[in-house]
Amino acid sequence: MIPKTHHTAPPNHRTAPPISRSPAPTRRTPARRRSWGGTLTDLHAFIAGLPKAELHVHHVGSASPRIVSELAARHRDSKVPSDPEALVDYFTFTDFAHFIDVYLSVVDLIRTPEDVRLLTYEVARDMARQQIRYAELTITPFSSTRRGIDEGAFMDAIEDARIAAEADFGTILRWCFDIPGEAGLESAEETVRLATTDKLRPEGLVSFGLGGPEIGVPRPQFKPYFDRAIAAGLHSVPHAGETTGPGTVWDALTDLRAERIGHGTSSAQDPKLLAHLAEHRIPLEVCPTSNIATRAVRTLDEHPMKKFVEAGVVVTVNSDDPPMFGTDLNNEYAVAARLLDLDERGLAELAKNAVAVSFLDAPGKAALAAEIDTYTAGWLAP
Repeated sequence: MIPKTHHTAPPNHRTAPPISRSPAPTRRTPARRRSWGGTLTDLHAFIAGLPKAELHVHHVGSASPRIVSELAARHRDSKVPSDPEALVDYFTFTDFAHFIDVYLSVVDLIRTPEDVRLLTYEVARDMARQQIRYAELTITPFSSTRRGIDEGAFMDAIEDARIAAEADFGTILRWCFDIPGEAGLESAEETVRLATTDKLRPEGLVSFGLGGPEIGVPRPQFKPYFDRAIAAGLHSVPHAGETTGPGTVWDALTDLRAERIGHGTSSAQDPKLLAHLAEHRIPLEVCPTSNIATRAVRTLDEHPMKKFVEAGVVVTVNSDDPPMFGTDLNNEYAVAARLLDLDERGLAELAKNAVAVSFLDAPGKAALAAEIDTYTAGWLAP
């Protein structure tokens, strides 16, 4: 078992601080407009150095080809290829169901506490290279405990990696424990037990989610489990409206008391829902490349991100399962710049959105927002 390092994490708060009604991200002025057929070297360089927070990114789904190859080499009986080049084809999805099948095959590579620790620490290393200062990493503990990993050893592994990553890379990690919806209510019971049992609950845990397929997995059935998690001080951040209609988002808001919505892509189909999200400042965790890769949205030009912003909805930019979708957070910011026609100031405001609606403590938010402002001012200085 990996020894557990004890420290005091910031307390959880059920009520997030109010989000300031800051101006929408600024669009490029004509003088700064660039052709998207060009290289955009300067804008991409700005994004590469921009301090960021990421709120919708999955633990196993963040395993780079380098990490997956190492794990596949450890476990030769897996169908996952150990050749990084072969992983490119392996991570080409026909639809959302195919994506889930491939995702679960990678989950099956996580078989020991040492695997868990390696994955978590190396994901943080990759985040640090992108200047991600803070991330809420979605973890599905049920997928590991049901495969035989001791639950205490699992918690020790992620906490040891979290503490080491912050010390070594300066990247702060917090956890969202999510229910794998396709595994049914058994997984919901196990997930909420792990999230709320004092001797098991990791110090970095801040929120409770629901992932996996939406079709055939109605949100209301998970209400009792979210109620227990919320009563224990965790924030509610379920996926909804990714591959189903806006009714799923309404269910997440009504039954699961969602504070943020994972994806929420189909919200664009319901003007009343958009108005509700805007009025109550409930953010959407938008993952553009993911939505294209899983066929949730047909083309990038059809992505509703611009419609969300025009409706006054708070949006954050995220990578979801980045290596599986051939992306990273820097690339998602470049995509957002294209979809929303943003310049550097606009991208900085987008980055500050994620900080504002995160579950980082108030001093941490202030420090990261100030770092974004300082970086942007230095970049734009004559």
